[in-house]
Amino acid sequence: QLQLVESGGGLVQPGGSLRLSCAASGFTLDGRAIGWFRQVPGKEREAVACVSRGRLYSDYARSVRGRFVIVRDNAKNTVHLQMNSLKPEDTAVYYCYYRHFTNNVSWGKGTLVTVSS
Repeated sequence: QLQLVESGGGLVQPGGSLRLSCAASGFTLDGRAIGWFRQVPGKEREAVACVSRGRLYSDYARSVRGRFVIVRDNAKNTVHLQMNSLKPEDTAVYYCYYRHFTNNVSWGKGTLVTVSS
């Protein structure tokens, strides 16, 4: 079964850190790209961080650059998003994103991150 499963979301205080994980089941994460998007109700889904096949390319949204780091663990078929210096505006549902070599796209079901005191 082809599936992406996110974990690690939760409640964190401003300035804190959180580590999200996305594990692939049924396939290996060796397609064109893998990364993270986020979405707030009523707004468009926003790209946060992506890394290309072989880790030859990575990019970050301007709003998170310098605070978030995407880490790909090929041995565990998992990708992580290390989020540091979190701000209330980072509150969103975070989705794991995977683009297959065919250019088809798979999404996880999402994990909620809430940054609040």
